[in-house]
Amino acid sequence: MTLWIKATGALKDRYSIWVAKLLPRRPCRNPDLEMVIIKATSHDEQCMDYKNVQRVFKWLRTSPLYLQPLLYTLSMRMEKTRSWVVALKGLMLIHGVFCFDLPGVQKMGRLPFDLSLFSDGHINPNRAWVYNAFVRAYFLYLDQKSAFVRMEATRETKRGGKEKEESLMEELQSLEKLIGLIDLLLQVKPRSLRMNVVLVLEAMDCVMDEVLEVYEKFSARVQRVVERILDMGGEEEARVGLEVVRKAELQGNKITTYFNFCKDIGILNVSDCPEIVRVDEKDIEELIRIRDGEKMESDEENGVVAYEDNNCRAIVSFLETKQTDLKTVITNQWEVFEDDLVGDVTDGASVTANNPFLDYSFSLVPYVPVSNNCVLPDLIVL
Repeated sequence: MTLWIKATGALKDRYSIWVAKLLPRRPCRNPDLEMVIIKATSHDEQCMDYKNVQRVFKWLRTSPLYLQPLLYTLSMRMEKTRSWVVALKGLMLIHGVFCFDLPGVQKMGRLPFDLSLFSDGHINPNRAWVYNAFVRAYFLYLDQKSAFVRMEATRETKRGGKEKEESLMEELQSLEKLIGLIDLLLQVKPRSLRMNVVLVLEAMDCVMDEVLEVYEKFSARVQRVVERILDMGGEEEARVGLEVVRKAELQGNKITTYFNFCKDIGILNVSDCPEIVRVDEKDIEELIRIRDGEKMESDEENGVVAYEDNNCRAIVSFLETKQTDLKTVITNQWEVFEDDLVGDVTDGASVTANNPFLDYSFSLVPYVPVSNNCVLPDLIVL
């Protein structure tokens, strides 16, 4: 049965190539490029034909005008096929197209074909469901990625260039989209030991490279967004930011499990594991404070307490030190310090200066009180 399927697939590929040679050239059809695409997405399940894949990319690097016939030919082939091998190779080929920074790729939006309900028609359904699930999950991610690329390009155009920074809420929305894309990526994985074939492992290599790229981009942006919220964010930005942080923490556990699974089936090396996003607890507490509408001038948080009673008004500021708590109190009552005590040169008694603003309190000459027994002369008579 397997030999019959292989022979049938080879005959279909030859027939498709023969038909492509006979078709006339049109703006959306190029027979030479079409033949290369058919060879790159053949029914051979042994491995991907990377030689013809590179030939397709060479056409695309030659001129962006070849993007339209490439997408047209690939879409027609994907819509007609009932083979999970051809569908998976087509997804890997369109995945490589995203590596080209072309305006046509950025404006494409959703993929020009639909494999969301793909079902293989050549093998037993009891065996085919794992391949169908793999193809559908891979397609769903690439379809959403294409929409995300278009959304990012549209926002970039509206901002008028990369020199203008996107708004805080726009960046938060992009982070939520990235979280969704990563969740879709984590669904692309073999679901049976029967899928331990070369073609599936090659597809998983593409998926793992995508996981590393997208998660690295997400990690760099989430740290920057948290800093921006702490600097200039409002209550709504803090609320959305907290949701993003919490989703990232939950997603970190899924990524760890996913990478361990990939290591077990021999896809990923230990050195390739990304660092899981961790947001500092102090930053999370600050986001909660901003979300709840608390201000920086909070009384007890900053150690400043204002109070008023019948006798005085006071503002008390508490400063934390290692050994003791210092306190400063401003009142309308004068406090007496050691410098306000002036010695009596006559009998050694101390005299207290009750008012520091009197002239004698600032005099360098000691104050000597007049004795009651001293009689003053009559200055008029003299």
